[in-house]
Amino acid sequence: MIWMDQLAHFSMLDALALGGLVLAWLGLGLLIENPPRARPSVTLLMAQYRREWMVQMVARDARIFDAQLLGSLRQGTAFFASATLIAIGGALAMLGDLERVMGIADDLTPDTVPVIVWEVKILLILVFLTNAFLKFVWSNRLFGYCAVIMAAVPNDPSDAAALPRARKAAEINITAARGFNRGLRAIYFALTAAAWLLGPEALIGATGITALMLLRREFASQSRAVLLQPDRPKQNTQT
Repeated sequence: MIWMDQLAHFSMLDALALGGLVLAWLGLGLLIENPPRARPSVTLLMAQYRREWMVQMVARDARIFDAQLLGSLRQGTAFFASATLIAIGGALAMLGDLERVMGIADDLTPDTVPVIVWEVKILLILVFLTNAFLKFVWSNRLFGYCAVIMAAVPNDPSDAAALPRARKAAEINITAARGFNRGLRAIYFALTAAAWLLGPEALIGATGITALMLLRREFASQSRAVLLQPDRPKQNTQT
């Protein structure tokens, strides 16, 4: 009964806005990672390049470039994990000083809102931030696994174990990149969830903008058009 009484402080529009946010987060992740065959996403296209990267690595005499590239990928995941952890600390600090948050919110919203409402809204941001942190940490570890497998690839391209191990490294690399992308999407939706502090209407608008932005970047961006360009120029058939 206590929880039912607390839920009474939220309107039906709040429930619809929250449901739309969660649906957009899960639905976009599913669409981006499993796009239609006729329209692959940037994530799927980059996965093919990661496989090609590992195949090319087998025949590369000096693999310092590959090691440096993988090291930069690990640094990126470590940076975002650290930044997300700081953001989590900031959100927890907000929960400990709700009076100041409510004072700022009263200037933006005319209605008086109970404390439980602000706690739930900040907890929603914390859920997304925590999810992002866990994804970044796991992605960093997977890139480490990839580095170990890459080091185990024989330097001789004719070795029977060279290509199989390179393909294993590629799949681990792709899995790490998938976790990194999921972490980024969680950060996007954490920022989107912050709009709920202004009301359900703001959350609905922010969810729509975030969804359109992610769809454009994955399915209608200039970078995607570049990835779809043929590797070899078309030959001129005119004589």
